[in-house]
Amino acid sequence: MSRAKVFITRRLPNIDLARLHQIAEVETWEEKQPPPYSILLDKVKQIDGLLCLLTDAIDKQIIETATSLKVISQMAVGYDNIDVATATARGIPVGNTPGVLTNATADLTWALLMAAARRIVEAEKFVRAGQWQTWEPTLLLGADLNGSTLGIVGFGRIGQAVARRAQGFDMKILYYSRHRKELALERSLGLEYAELSTLLSESDFVTLHASLSAETSHLINDRAFELMKSSAILINTARGGIVDPSALERALKNNQIAGAALDVTDPEPIPLDSPLLKLDNVIITPHIGSASYQTRAKMAQMAVDNLIAGLEAKRLPNCVNYEVYH
Repeated sequence: MSRAKVFITRRLPNIDLARLHQIAEVETWEEKQPPPYSILLDKVKQIDGLLCLLTDAIDKQIIETATSLKVISQMAVGYDNIDVATATARGIPVGNTPGVLTNATADLTWALLMAAARRIVEAEKFVRAGQWQTWEPTLLLGADLNGSTLGIVGFGRIGQAVARRAQGFDMKILYYSRHRKELALERSLGLEYAELSTLLSESDFVTLHASLSAETSHLINDRAFELMKSSAILINTARGGIVDPSALERALKNNQIAGAALDVTDPEPIPLDSPLLKLDNVIITPHIGSASYQTRAKMAQMAVDNLIAGLEAKRLPNCVNYEVYH
């Protein structure tokens, strides 16, 4: 009996793959850039298991070309790059890695928020450019966190982790979610529910933690920026598509808001000719929300565990389309 074949679309952190190698022939794409679509299309014709990333377009054509595919395992929480409906129709379970990156992403949210508030990136460039000649009372003034209002859009695990960290800054915390949370949770975190328009107009910092869907695509648009304070700062560590990039550029150029800090962009990676890269009042990092040694290792292990379960015809530990088992 021949062993299963597996394709992994990028090098994984240093985790133990011995069990996977025991049951499957494993091929890993060694390049830094994602495998081209044509390569993916060719590879899936030969494999039983696929371990992929958000940067891989696992669309209907890819899935329908994969005649022997038993499992798709994504090393990420989100899975909007995968045509889950087609996978489900073909009886293929799709796995993800929820929960493990909550704290790492919440930490980065705060790193970006504080860097934007106190203009850390601008200040560092100022020093390196030799412009630090003396101390000035008005040099690189930023915003206080203490006593300010934080607006959290999307209140799942990461949004709640961000709120817990805000308590240490004595901030007023507003949140908006499709469904209001239990009163006990609101009281324990010291926060208030607000409609989106109210949250945008009252917050000094607006941080995004919603998933990307038809409902949230370009949720933060020209109208949203019109509602925000001119002193407000926007932080996005969720999905780039939640923010209309053209509207953000206009808001930053016209001083409708004071600044932004983004770990995700639309499109992603951000094009080098993007006007946003020419602005001093925006910080952009390359989707590093989960980029701690511990978190990435846990994510990789979860993805491999999902992959092995699928190859062994067992339920995936973390599956986004459990209906394939009914």
